[in-house]
Amino acid sequence: MTRLLTNHARALLLALVLLTAGGLLAATRLPVSLFPPIDYPRVTVAIDAGERDAAQMAAEITRPMEIALRAVPGVSHIRSTTSRGSAEVALTFDWGHDMAAATLATQGALANLLTDLPPGTHFEVRRSDPTLFPVVGIALTSRSLDSAALRQIAELTIRPALTAVTGVAGVDVLGGGPREFAVDVDPARAQAIGLSLADIAAAIGKANDVRGVGKLEDRHRLYLVLAQSRIAALADLAATPLKAGPTGVATLGQIATIHPSVEPSFIRVTSNGQPAVLINIRQSLAGDTVKIVHEVESRLKAIGLPPSVTVSTFYDQSELVTGAAEAVRDAILLGAVLAGLVLFAFLRSGRLMIMTGLMLPAVLAGTCLVLASMGMGFDMMTLGGMAAAVGLVVDDAVVMLEHIMRRMQDGTAKGPEGLLHASAEMGRPLIGSTLATIVVFLPLAFITGVTGGFFKPLALTMVAALGLSLVYSRLVIPLVAARWLRDKDAKTAERAGGFQLWLARGYSRAGDRAFARPALFVAVLGIGMAALGLAAWSQVPSGFMPAMDEGGFILDYKAQSGAALSDTDHLLQQVEAIIIATPEVASYSRRTGVQLGGGLTEADEGDYFIRLRNGSRRPIDEVMSDIRRQIATNVPGIEIETAQLMEDLIGDLTAVPQPIEVKLFGDDPASLEAAARRVGEAVGKVDGVVEVVDGLRVAGDALSIKLDPGSAAQHGLDPDAAATQLEALIGGTRATQVRIGEQLVSVRVRTPEDLRRRAADLGRMVLTAPDGHAVYLSQIAGISVIAGQKQLTREDLAPFIAVTARLEGRDLGSAMKDVRAAVAGLQLPRTIRVDFGGLYAQQERSFADLSLVFAAALLLAALLLTFLFERMVWTIAAIATVLLSAAAVICGLWLTGIELDISALMGLTMVVGMVAELVIFFLAEIDPAAPVTLERLREAGARRLRPILMSALIAILTLSPLALGVSRGAGLQQPLATAIIFGLLAAVPLVLLFLPAMIAAIGSVSLRGVQR
Repeated sequence: MTRLLTNHARALLLALVLLTAGGLLAATRLPVSLFPPIDYPRVTVAIDAGERDAAQMAAEITRPMEIALRAVPGVSHIRSTTSRGSAEVALTFDWGHDMAAATLATQGALANLLTDLPPGTHFEVRRSDPTLFPVVGIALTSRSLDSAALRQIAELTIRPALTAVTGVAGVDVLGGGPREFAVDVDPARAQAIGLSLADIAAAIGKANDVRGVGKLEDRHRLYLVLAQSRIAALADLAATPLKAGPTGVATLGQIATIHPSVEPSFIRVTSNGQPAVLINIRQSLAGDTVKIVHEVESRLKAIGLPPSVTVSTFYDQSELVTGAAEAVRDAILLGAVLAGLVLFAFLRSGRLMIMTGLMLPAVLAGTCLVLASMGMGFDMMTLGGMAAAVGLVVDDAVVMLEHIMRRMQDGTAKGPEGLLHASAEMGRPLIGSTLATIVVFLPLAFITGVTGGFFKPLALTMVAALGLSLVYSRLVIPLVAARWLRDKDAKTAERAGGFQLWLARGYSRAGDRAFARPALFVAVLGIGMAALGLAAWSQVPSGFMPAMDEGGFILDYKAQSGAALSDTDHLLQQVEAIIIATPEVASYSRRTGVQLGGGLTEADEGDYFIRLRNGSRRPIDEVMSDIRRQIATNVPGIEIETAQLMEDLIGDLTAVPQPIEVKLFGDDPASLEAAARRVGEAVGKVDGVVEVVDGLRVAGDALSIKLDPGSAAQHGLDPDAAATQLEALIGGTRATQVRIGEQLVSVRVRTPEDLRRRAADLGRMVLTAPDGHAVYLSQIAGISVIAGQKQLTREDLAPFIAVTARLEGRDLGSAMKDVRAAVAGLQLPRTIRVDFGGLYAQQERSFADLSLVFAAALLLAALLLTFLFERMVWTIAAIATVLLSAAAVICGLWLTGIELDISALMGLTMVVGMVAELVIFFLAEIDPAAPVTLERLREAGARRLRPILMSALIAILTLSPLALGVSRGAGLQQPLATAIIFGLLAAVPLVLLFLPAMIAAIGSVSLRGVQR
């Protein structure tokens, strides 16, 4: 290797310069997003079947669809929710399944079934991925324009401009229903000429017809022949002939009032209390969040909207992405500075600091090139991987430079050739230590689910950075050191001798005590730390995903079931007064009858997105709790759930949006509902459990019009004819569509609003018999109220009810123990089967997976140590050292109050590799050919004291900014960084004292130097 470095120094340096330059170029082109692209194994089918009650909907549509979809290859679970005229069926596949093929298979199964479903049934198949949620949300408000006009601006001006932005998957418009022409027919005048609403609608449809009837060639031209009778304006509608008679032709304008209107809808959208139209911009999987938001802002400024229109941003994901990127950038810069200070404190060499400082950005640039080659980008996990790798990257350079400097100080390395030989001595330990960290990531390749999806990018990033760090440390650092270091650098390093002498004396005194009776020292320290670790394990809080301040949150609400939209709006105005009075709130938007991420929604429910101010303020959890308590106290009759958007997004994508979910299965609806009420009450009494929903969702009330077949037959009406006329009278009939520019505007034929405003007016509605005479509805039908039509839920074709809840001020693990105990104490009937889902189920699976990863990492580390040193005693002692460091991690999490979640468990796994790295550096200092004595073990510790302290300090200091978690978006890596820091704090004394003592104890090494 020394000859290779000498003969090809220029080529190697040029290659690495090119690698660095390519990485810098790649870094400017990598897409930026919040989370890595994860193939979530879920497909959702949204069904719309018009106006039907839930029971009929379930029997005729939902259940046949479930049966057909259960046969789709790869489906593991299927869950459905059925409401009035609409339903949602969610298919869950195994992780790793080809979701593009699964989506196509779902569409194919439904296409085959469609002919067997009732006419008018429509469905939409959506693949669950982050593109369902917006990366930026825009609100349009105006004091002079109504919602319909704002929607026109959104549809015709803003949507085309934003759809063309690179990386945008879709632009959705909410609020201000699509415009249409309303034809309010006077029933008396229509009756006078003997026409029903169906007749009038048919006449309008025939009057608006454009048809190509052929082509004609004449005088060298080819003509398309069009037979046209097109309605283009309100005047054309009014002049539409309906019926000819003795007195002339009756037109539509003579029997109806025609005016512009909007499509009937039972949704309401506001922004900061004003009626609004919301525009959600969704990002493609490969899109760049920051660039998309920047381009959207630029295009909105260039569009030239009317001065009366106010454009405001109610959600901007790029703020969180930028905050996370800045947090990682600051962690990298601060870590590099702190690492330089440590290097200077121990070696007092400016040249060494410059070499280390230049190596770090070069390695990170090369890592960016690797990410680009693998189709990855910057996100919270890859950036976190870079931040976590900073200490290890710097450590490789420091270990190599420290060894070269030590050889220069003891006079064995002189001149460029001698320095290259000195660097060659560290080749094997450096490779072994790097492999020790890399091998712990190998088991992640076999982990699926959210854990695998999140941490594989982090692992790949760190492996790339560590691999490049090894190359730079082994090739570049020796070449630069050989040509740049001077004897005076070694003399300068001796200035730190007093400080290092103090450390050496401290280590010697500790060694005197530890090695006096090594077996006793090992037993006491090992048993003590193991006991502390077990005690901490039983006390440390546990969760699933780390908490993170996103700067805004979702507030889902549910008013009284079946409440009128106006009543729900009145309640929500009280909620908005509380939101506005909260000083941390910057803005908010509200949806009623629809949700930010879509989904099955009734008119009495919806959500807010509440955006908080930047800068100094209360933590987001405190703000959420404060608003929740105020609403519970001051706004009775409304249920709410709060969650940060990313938590809600991940929950929706994995079909488990709530932390706690108690699933109750049973065939008897009455028993199932009674059990759900009891479970809801019991769960609500558990300390720290809030926002309990017993799952007994009511879609609303219904008015039942039951036809008397005999009375109807006397007037020549059958049930189908009567229902068709009622549909036109109440909901209106779309007669045709009028083309105005690029838009198609529907023409809706209906009765005037004052005749269909109240339920009591239904009996006075006039039907038209086949012979033309009028029939009041009350003459042929009875009208009654059906209260409390419930939503119906099933999982894997079995009826079930899910009782859900969220947590406040308590960890998931301990809360679920109490929830399980509370449910078990109810002694529910044997016919009721209980299962636990929610994020708790995801937590159990992730913990099981990461436990396997930890065990596999231990075994791989043991294999590597055995391969490097071929001494089982050393391997056993090393693994014991690693396990005690892991116990220190658990104790550290307990002391800091940080939950044991998937991020902390990932940090615990990384501790295995980092401690094994320190162990390798220690053991590499022992001459394998000489007898292993306590004296030689102590000498190895003394020689390795400086590099081990430097390595641990650098890693700890570079991770400290992430562990503090003060930056917005840094919360995801905080548990990981904290776990590593506590592991390394314990690893230093363990490697320097416990490891050699255990080798001595189990190897029967004595002061006389007995060799094992």
